[in-house]
Amino acid sequence: MEKNIGSVDKILRILVGLALIALAVVGPQIVWGWIGVPFILIALFGWCPIYKILGVSSCKSCN
Repeated sequence: MEKNIGSVDKILRILVGLALIALAVVGPQIVWGWIGVPFILIALFGWCPIYKILGVSSCKSCN
């Protein structure tokens, strides 16, 4: 898996993931909040399958 996510993209994904998980835990407690888990995992691995399919990369040093 070649990395295709840059630093800014990683930070944004982690923040969005944490916010979604926080909503699931403290907010309305709906299952949809757990969508934040894949956001965080994708950021940690640095590889996004949707980016791969679309041929997109936000990682400048990986190109």
